[in-house]
Amino acid sequence: MMLHWSPRNSLWMTFYSLTIGFLMLSLQSEGLAQTGTNELNQASRDKLVREVLIPGGVKDPRVLKSISTTPRHEFVPLDQQERAYFDLALPIGDKQTISSPYIVSVMTEALDPQPTDKVLEIGTGSGYQAAVLSPLVKEVYSIEIVRSLGERAAKVLERLGYKNVHTRVGDGFLGWKEAAPFDKIIVTCSPEKVPQPLIDQLAEGGLMIVPVGERYQQTLYSMRKKDGKLEEAALRPTLFVPMTGAAEDRREVKADPGHPVLLNGDFEKPLINEEHVPGWYYQFGLKVARSEHAPAGPQYVEFENNVSGRPTLLLQGMPLDGQIVRRVRLSGWIATESVKPGETANDAPALVLQYFDENRKKIGLNFVGPFIGTHKWKKESKEFDVPANTREAIVTIGMFGGTGTAKFDGVALEVTRAKGK
Repeated sequence: MMLHWSPRNSLWMTFYSLTIGFLMLSLQSEGLAQTGTNELNQASRDKLVREVLIPGGVKDPRVLKSISTTPRHEFVPLDQQERAYFDLALPIGDKQTISSPYIVSVMTEALDPQPTDKVLEIGTGSGYQAAVLSPLVKEVYSIEIVRSLGERAAKVLERLGYKNVHTRVGDGFLGWKEAAPFDKIIVTCSPEKVPQPLIDQLAEGGLMIVPVGERYQQTLYSMRKKDGKLEEAALRPTLFVPMTGAAEDRREVKADPGHPVLLNGDFEKPLINEEHVPGWYYQFGLKVARSEHAPAGPQYVEFENNVSGRPTLLLQGMPLDGQIVRRVRLSGWIATESVKPGETANDAPALVLQYFDENRKKIGLNFVGPFIGTHKWKKESKEFDVPANTREAIVTIGMFGGTGTAKFDGVALEVTRAKGK
């Protein structure tokens, strides 16, 4: 269950969301909801695949087909259904979210699902990941620790006819011993290290896809079992919501919401898999470049986009307690070349800071920018008041749907006023 920001969270997308919601209500009032809504949902899924997943690097045609046919709106609350086919992590209750279609696609593709596979999923959540896997494998066993979520997901999966998906409520890190061994295991919550029961229940030669790491700094790994041990390969940085229960409480490295830290803001760390920027995630439309003239070290990130509205982003999450941290400064070096705005005047290169409350509901947004035209390297910064009910934050850089080229370096978040100071 992942937490991140939409790649196209512009005024145009807000308008589009409201338009869809109004259209669905109109169809229902005219008694045409079933046919009209089905067509609208299919068109939205096709658009999602075409404009987000494929540009984001998802290649497996089986995975793309499953996303295009899985009714994601059935797995979200009624008040979120009009946003079901935006690439968003949406709240589903109990402080949990449904993972975005993009991260579900990435994890499913990494799992390399085969028709003969028996798959164990840790963290049923809404049931959406299990539904996407269902047509791709023989059987899916899925465990959810939060009873209300597990029971709700089971009812939805049963109602929609996913007969090869089996669910239970319990501690997923204990696995499902009675059904073991499993050919594949997919973990949709992030432990500091892989629990031993899951290693034991993975078949020899089997594959596990799991995000591992600290609360706000995680890496998605592919792990193959060989001679009883896991051989791991890092895939990309990622960010999942906290685990529920003792596993989260037992973390050795605790998040410090009174001292938010932005990591690798100068982009000097070696790339993961020769492609992904450490510390940051949801990487679209960028490359890491080098120049002796870069302002914060030789490496910087460069975004390039020639299609208005296309997502080109890089994000990083962190703890931020608005009752402790009262004011922050967001800064960074930026250079632009021939930048034009996208769907709206604000859809252009910027530094963005978003605030989330304890339920991971977005409660505010500040930005430095937007920047249009052609400009040499210049340091930009602004100070912002932090909403008191903030508990988490996400810093985003990118083109935000604008076209042209934008370069970023030396991105930083600094506390300028805290409680008692």
